[in-house]
Amino acid sequence: MTPLLSVQNLRVGFPTRSGLFQAVRGVSFDLGRERLGVVGESGSGKSMTGRAILGLVRPPGRVTADRLDLDGEPILNLPESRMRRLRGARISMVMQDPKFSLNPVMTVGRQIAEGYRLHTGTSRAQARAKALEMLAAVQIHDPERVFDAYPHEVSGGMGQRVMIAMMLAPDPQVLIADEPTSALDVSVRNEVLRILDRLVSARGMGLIFISHDLNLVAQFCDRVLIMYAGRVVEELPARDLHAAKHPYTQGLLDSLPRLDRPVERLATLQRQAGWRDAPEEGTP
Repeated sequence: MTPLLSVQNLRVGFPTRSGLFQAVRGVSFDLGRERLGVVGESGSGKSMTGRAILGLVRPPGRVTADRLDLDGEPILNLPESRMRRLRGARISMVMQDPKFSLNPVMTVGRQIAEGYRLHTGTSRAQARAKALEMLAAVQIHDPERVFDAYPHEVSGGMGQRVMIAMMLAPDPQVLIADEPTSALDVSVRNEVLRILDRLVSARGMGLIFISHDLNLVAQFCDRVLIMYAGRVVEELPARDLHAAKHPYTQGLLDSLPRLDRPVERLATLQRQAGWRDAPEEGTP
């Protein structure tokens, strides 16, 4: 079966005064109809990987890959006009903070409807109906009111749900969610995760879930990639995350507080130079 998304040897580089800085270095994975978690510290290349897949890395940044296919179709370095037709319609990305992703001078409903019309060519009335349907699908209880609200008039949790509704309205095959719950309290976070889980399962989508939260990823995802310094150092089933073999993953886990095993002082991650260039755990 052809994977929904196939990435082989993805690299993202930026020229600097001291030479080429590689933000992403040889990342490879296939995504099926599953929830794939991507974890690592800030600066490990998680978000840059997502942006590179969507063609959102602008010059002087340079993206290369041996393969970058969406449902068997090469999408690496397509003309911008072609990528605009793909983004949203077939592959979407929920950015980390809705405060910086939503247009502050447009109502919520107009933004959802505009994106939907752009990809489907429907009428204004049909786009409005779809926007209201999607607001209800992400458990917003008064869609009519929220449709006419501006982004500053909704809470952080509701803003995140609005972003999910907007990205899922055209029914994409792949959704990349970049820290979609990092700014939310626990109850709202769990609600957003339930919405994502239900929508992904019902639509048969592939989900790339980018997060710092290892415990959350272990509970929510099917499979996990652990990134360090722009590359994948370990890949394993999410249920086995707490039995990870790579010392970097073990260090991340050891630095987390645990109620069942309290310690006087949390461990500090001791990085090793070899992690940057050593082959991925489990590969030749």
